[in-house]
Amino acid sequence: MRLLFVTGGSPATVFPLTPLATAARNAGHEVIVASNEETMEAVTGAGLPGTVVSRVPIRQHITCDRAGQVLPVPSDPQEHMRYIGHGFGRMAADYLEPLTDLARAWRPDVVVCGMLTFAGPLVAARLGVPCVRHSWDSGEPPVVDVTAAEELAPELERLGLAGIPDPDLWIDICPPSVRPPDAADAQPMRYVPSNLQRPVEPWMLGTPGTRRVCVTAGTKVAPGYFYDYLVELAEKAKELDAELLVAAPAEVADELTARLGVKAGWLPLDVVARNCDLLIHHAGGGTALTGMACAVPQLLIPNMPKLVPPSRRLVDYGAARILEAGEDTPEAIAEAARDLLTDGSYRERARDLAREMAAMPSPPEVLGVVEKLP
Repeated sequence: MRLLFVTGGSPATVFPLTPLATAARNAGHEVIVASNEETMEAVTGAGLPGTVVSRVPIRQHITCDRAGQVLPVPSDPQEHMRYIGHGFGRMAADYLEPLTDLARAWRPDVVVCGMLTFAGPLVAARLGVPCVRHSWDSGEPPVVDVTAAEELAPELERLGLAGIPDPDLWIDICPPSVRPPDAADAQPMRYVPSNLQRPVEPWMLGTPGTRRVCVTAGTKVAPGYFYDYLVELAEKAKELDAELLVAAPAEVADELTARLGVKAGWLPLDVVARNCDLLIHHAGGGTALTGMACAVPQLLIPNMPKLVPPSRRLVDYGAARILEAGEDTPEAIAEAARDLLTDGSYRERARDLAREMAAMPSPPEVLGVVEKLP
């Protein structure tokens, strides 16, 4: 069987799909992962065949209209989510024809697309093959789907579609206890942390008797893009009585190390997180799920409005605390972090959630469901 995987525009959208794609290859199926140029290192680094269907960075789709004009960033949270939805709609429009050409030439039996990769269902409908929607975090706001469809209105009309087609199967990697209460039924699948690797060094495995805190703002950090946010977050966390690590892309590692005086750079988070006592981060879906899988309490400081609802669900479960915009003073971060480090209930709830995730169907098991679709 041939499976065409379609990811979003950043490495963070590749990693959640990697376990299922790898399981498919290990089972003897043919796999191709289609995405934009900036994700190819994540695709090929996972040992998967990848092909580029766009050379436009995701940031351009989000921040600019189709004519390339920079759009104002809304301050209202609901309007900001609409802004994000239009950006993913523009990305889908950019992917559509190259992805269709690839699919017509290769003839996949199933198209598996990431949560906001809306070109996937359009191409699957064109070819008349099943489409699988694969979540990549703890839940995206429905308004993003609605506004992506608005942005794609010209393409939908041209294809004779009334809207973005519903998937034949939805795979959800969010553990049931922290799913959105109104989420539709889905095929659950265990989240397996996946990320670009580097050689594991002894210090990554932790030092007995030393508390360790890891700070990150995700895979997209670059000069001028969440870099200052990460620096400020790390500076605030330096006051804690713990070893501090800063996980960030390699291109900013040297500057961060020199500026902060701590170990900073690309870390194999699936290894390092298991040896941490606390994660402090931007509330990104992949980082949050990795923390859940590794049974680590989390201090969530969302850097986008859409990250607030899933963060609150994790807080309500008892495995995290949240500081929203304007609340993240050095004093507040220190107080929340000390609470998470010293109150054993957070660690116990984190362990409960990790056990729940471990009991979910594995990627090879879910592959068996996908194999029955064609």
